[in-house]
Amino acid sequence: MRSVLEALAAGQISLEEAEARLTGYATTEAGRFDAAREHRRGVPEAILGDGKTPEEVADLVSTALETTGRALVTRTTAAAREAVAGVLPPDAEVETDERSGLVVVRAGDYEPPRLDATVAVVTAGTSDVPVAAEAAAVAEAMGARVHRITDVGVAGVHRLLDHLEPIRAADVAVVAAGREGALPTVVAGLVDTPVIGLPVSTGYGRGGDGEAALLGMLQSCAVITVVNIDAGFVAGAQAGLVARAVAAARVESAPDRPAADAR
Repeated sequence: MRSVLEALAAGQISLEEAEARLTGYATTEAGRFDAAREHRRGVPEAILGDGKTPEEVADLVSTALETTGRALVTRTTAAAREAVAGVLPPDAEVETDERSGLVVVRAGDYEPPRLDATVAVVTAGTSDVPVAAEAAAVAEAMGARVHRITDVGVAGVHRLLDHLEPIRAADVAVVAAGREGALPTVVAGLVDTPVIGLPVSTGYGRGGDGEAALLGMLQSCAVITVVNIDAGFVAGAQAGLVARAVAAARVESAPDRPAADAR
C-alpha cells in the first residue's frame, strides 16, 4: 500500500489507478493483472503468453513481481522470454521450460507456499509432457509437492504398472494423454487416488488434435474428472485445490503438524 500511495503522491499514477491497485488488480498498458486472485480463489494469477506481444508479456511480468512477488507465464515464445529477461531485477530466480514455453519468476525475497500434499503428474507419452508441465508448475506454485511420471502409456501398460505405488501414494493425480486418451481411465481403475484427465492435442487423422482423447475420457467407465484439451493450467489448479484441502485436513486432524502456508 505504501508504494502505491508514494507513487500517487509523486504523480506517477492517477487516482483511479491507485484505487484499482488497492482493490486488488493493477492496470498496465498490457491489461489488468489480478493480483488478488490467489487470496480470493486459492489459484495464482497466470500470464498467458499466447497472443501477446513480447513487450506486453514483459510488462505483465514486471507487474506480477511488483504486486505478488512472482510471475507464472505460460506458452511464451523465444522473443517473449528474451523480453522478460530484460526487465527482471538482478536477484530474481527464473525457471524456464522451452518445450512448453513456461516461465516461472520469483523475486529474491519471495517465500513460496508449502502444502503437506502430493500431486502426481503422469503422461502417456513424451509428446504430452509440454502440456503436463503447465499442470505441474501450477500445482507447485500453489505449494504442493509434485511427482512426475512420464511415458507410461497403454501401448506398453507394464510401464504404468511399475509406477502405480507413487500414484497411489499421491493425494491427487493429473494424467495427460493424447491419441485415444486411454491412460487416465486405466489409472483410475487401478488406484483410489482422485484422477484428473488431461486430454492433449497429440495424434492425427480422424479424432486427432485431442478430440478422441477428450471424448474417450468423458466416456470413461472409471471415475475421473476431465478438463478441456491442452488445459494444463486448469488441471494443475484443480489438483492444487485438492492438495490444499488435503493439507488443511491433515493439520486439523493432527494439530502438531506444521500448518500449510496458503498464501
